Amino acid sequence: MQPTSSLRNWLLAAAGFAAPLALTAILVPFRGSFANTDAALALILVVLAVAAGGYRPAGLLAAVSAAAWFDFFLTRPYEQFAINRPVDIETTVLLLVIGAAVTEIAVWGRRQQAAASRRAGYLAGIGAGAQAVAAGQSPAVMIEQVSARLTGLLALRSCSFQFGAAGVGFPARLQSDGQVTLRRLAVNIDDSGWPVGTDVELLAEAGGILQGRFLCSPQPGARPTLEQRLVAVALADQVGAALAASQPAGR
Repeated sequence: MQPTSSLRNWLLAAAGFAAPLALTAILVPFRGSFANTDAALALILVVLAVAAGGYRPAGLLAAVSAAAWFDFFLTRPYEQFAINRPVDIETTVLLLVIGAAVTEIAVWGRRQQAAASRRAGYLAGIGAGAQAVAAGQSPAVMIEQVSARLTGLLALRSCSFQFGAAGVGFPARLQSDGQVTLRRLAVNIDDSGWPVGTDVELLAEAGGILQGRFLCSPQPGARPTLEQRLVAVALADQVGAALAASQPAGR
């Protein structure tokens, strides 16, 4: 069973405090036989290991903990939060600064990895839809699958498809460029989220000919990214293409 995000963050924070303490305590019996810079490098590795979890507060806590316990256990006077050699002061400050920098780099890398994983999922969904169109999958089945995808992708409470409808009830509209308009005025989704008190329609078209619309009921406060909205448009276009292909020739 995977720990919840909150529990995972608490565990990382605990590790951020305890791991540098444990390492410096282990090094105490040998502190007269190695350079303090070597110990500082070992502590940086501990900070990096904690920061790799992607939780910034835990990484910063590890950096502060490493600097504090390095001062307390490994610099003279020992077992005091005091330093009497300039070189040890420099090492402690560098340990704190480098630890913070390593944390930011690790968090950035974790976010980039998560973003790449999301993009791969989006592309897989679009690719699956394209294959379904090419294979002549039933439009009804495809509509059901796309509705489910849109619900998760756009943070919706519900999503239904209406054949041949557009503009009925004057809902907001998710445009082909990913922007959202309400009564022809642009809505800043990135800042304010979905418009309040209205549904959002997403048209399914093929060659400029309307096939129907997905009528979406958003969750209040949700802010799907432009990338997510463009993926939704691509999925709706695939439904439009499937519906156009299923119609009798000459209609």
